[in-house]
Amino acid sequence: MLPQKPIPPDKLSNLDLVLRCQVGSRPDRAAFSELLRRYNSHVERVLYHLAPDWQDRSDLAQEVWIRVYRSIDRLKEPERFRPWLGRIATNLFYDELRRRKRVQPPLSLDASLMGDDGTYEWEVASSAPGPEEELSAQEFYEQLREAIAELPETFRTTIVLREIDDLPYEQIAEMTGVSLGTVKSRIARARARLQVRLQGYFKPQTPDRA
Repeated sequence: MLPQKPIPPDKLSNLDLVLRCQVGSRPDRAAFSELLRRYNSHVERVLYHLAPDWQDRSDLAQEVWIRVYRSIDRLKEPERFRPWLGRIATNLFYDELRRRKRVQPPLSLDASLMGDDGTYEWEVASSAPGPEEELSAQEFYEQLREAIAELPETFRTTIVLREIDDLPYEQIAEMTGVSLGTVKSRIARARARLQVRLQGYFKPQTPDRA
């Protein structure tokens, strides 16, 4: 009976790829390359949402994969490779922030802010702003950056992860290693702080009239 040929990496499931990379003293090169091909876009999205203005995100992505290569054999739950990968990218970002001794916080305006008396929305310039509107929007962005920079690191991380691929709270909890309740609390408290700091830039939504 002829021996079975090994299954090529591109035919393996994501879990099987991780398991193959955990065999031996070093990850299997072909299997690791396939993991990189499948998940590099996820790493790039994470870094983009964390540092949209950084020009060296590709260098950071390479460093993420170097860390993955060195530590994938210690991943105890291979089926959770994706959140583990996201956590490595997030940790690398904050390592780099501390190294540079400066902050470039993420900028996300998708979510509305909730207040006791209703829902609030960011008041930003229209698609065709005039000079005054453009100046006001620029001022708003600067204030928003400063407000996010002043958030505790755990709050900043959680807010950013909420915007990555529209991650659910449960997955954020896995990535950050905290409970679901802690994730919800951090997001609520971060939004409340931003709301207080930037209350001059958003206004109550008025209900649509029939």
